[in-house]
Amino acid sequence: MDRELIALNGADTLTDNLTDTLADAPAEEPATTLDLSEKYPQDQPVTTLDAHDLQSLFQAAYEWLAHNYELVNRLNVFPVPDGDTGTNMLLTIKSAWANIANRHNATVGDVAEAAAEGAHHGSRGNSGVILGQILQGFSQSLREKATITTHDLAQALREAAEAAYSAVPAPVEGTILTVAREIGVAAESAAHKTRDIRDMLAHIVAAADESVLRTPELLPVLKQAGVVDSGGKGLFLVFEGMHRAMTGQYVPARGGESPAVDERYEQMERKGHRTLPAIEWGFDVQFLIEQPNKPVHTIAADIAAMGDCPLVEGDEHLVKVHVHVFDPGIPISYGIATGFITDVVVENMDDMALAMRQRAEPVAEAEAAASPVTPMLDEATIGIVAVTPGPGFAEIFAHLGAQGLVQGGQSMNPSVAELAEAVANLPMRHVVVLPNNSNILMAAQQAAKIVAKDERGQTLHIVPTRTVPQGIAALTAYDPAAEDVDALVKAMTEHMNDVGTGEVTQAVRSAEVDGIAVRQGDIIGLDNGKLVSCGSSVTDVSLDLLGQMNAADGALITIYFGDFVAEAAARDFAETVRGEYPEQDVELAFGGQPHYHYILSVE
Repeated sequence: MDRELIALNGADTLTDNLTDTLADAPAEEPATTLDLSEKYPQDQPVTTLDAHDLQSLFQAAYEWLAHNYELVNRLNVFPVPDGDTGTNMLLTIKSAWANIANRHNATVGDVAEAAAEGAHHGSRGNSGVILGQILQGFSQSLREKATITTHDLAQALREAAEAAYSAVPAPVEGTILTVAREIGVAAESAAHKTRDIRDMLAHIVAAADESVLRTPELLPVLKQAGVVDSGGKGLFLVFEGMHRAMTGQYVPARGGESPAVDERYEQMERKGHRTLPAIEWGFDVQFLIEQPNKPVHTIAADIAAMGDCPLVEGDEHLVKVHVHVFDPGIPISYGIATGFITDVVVENMDDMALAMRQRAEPVAEAEAAASPVTPMLDEATIGIVAVTPGPGFAEIFAHLGAQGLVQGGQSMNPSVAELAEAVANLPMRHVVVLPNNSNILMAAQQAAKIVAKDERGQTLHIVPTRTVPQGIAALTAYDPAAEDVDALVKAMTEHMNDVGTGEVTQAVRSAEVDGIAVRQGDIIGLDNGKLVSCGSSVTDVSLDLLGQMNAADGALITIYFGDFVAEAAARDFAETVRGEYPEQDVELAFGGQPHYHYILSVE
């Protein structure tokens, strides 16, 4: 099964650092989430909810998912370091809650509309987009409602599931869609038995839990991986948070400022509240490996491929490792798989340098807001917006003609609003978007709807690239002066299929996928999203992956090395590939992507 389907199942991409994106997360005092249990005593039924009640339920949903999103992230089918369903759903509902908290909501319809609008603009990844569609259907059902009853809630949840299914071209059971549908069924069943919304929520949460547990029986790939659907689990947590607020159970509230406070204003300098620097240096990682299961020269070569300033010395009894990387988990996981590690030291070099940095004031943004300019749209030129996972790829796409660049990809899915904004920033009437990731396609489709509603009259066109090499191949057919944009999109779509994509990374957990047993710390290779190779050496797995990709039948092999791979190690690997494939042209380029040692292209 390809990774596009798996992404739909909630196994999106990994982003394990939410420090920046959650620093401005909307929050209220804990009493807000406990207010419902105080307002409605437990021994009395709750027959109606008003706007304030529904607002509190949404806050509780956000708070509870924020408390548990890492659990959802770990429910990844593939053992790769890019499972961030929980992150995508959290950032989506964070956007919904921020929009609720920033508006005056007189009715439950107003609250639901604010949630849907916020989630639509802030949704990320397939799971986030589907959650946004669920809230859209929920909002449409409650549009004219001042308060809500069990009957209203049941109808809204049924329409929420229908909206989610209609947003997916080929719905797959055993996913978040199944859980949404079965929540709607459970709500309708409960509405026939009780007028108490508290009891109804208990019934819904129990049904959602059972639905999540059944997902592996409906989707064999989940059962094989030994996990439940992550998107469904995230949706369960949303409703569990609401139920906990209704029953007076603990819902940890985030402390901080109101979402109405601009994050550029004064912030406290203690950790957790300070302005964080751009990531430039990464982490200094040191540890000892006792009784290693690999020779020192092999360990040295593998560590050198992970980052800068590598230092490996020792013997068959004890090896000392030192390296600078952006993801310390990679060398540490490698060390754990290689022997018994001790004396582990991980230092954040950007944190150490923070005192030496000066904060940049967003003057340019303020000036632009003060003097808005709306240029005439260019009718003769077709623009390009490309999603790029690293600085090297950004430079490559810009060189190939892309006028708009959006940072994103594996581990950092851009939001619908970010994609729409990138298009709006271009002066062309017609703009082609290259998502370059299967988990960004749905967000691009939603962005097209936002662009279409803008009074400027722009149109967003999508070339459905699922990998970065596909995006680069598509650009070989790009003609900014093309007279027929539909013909251009068709040509670019055809060219994107001329290339095969390979990815080399390190397994974050043990699993058996596609008949291959993988241990945590192993190096793994994926051919167009399918796991085909596993081993202990980056070079060996990469060469095996090229063989699986039938590189000998291609004319050009391109190697894009990641942000933690030393250039010298990448050059050595490229020379090895040239030796293995003397009939092919072999090119080496810096991609700068996180988590993946190499992204390989064969065409």
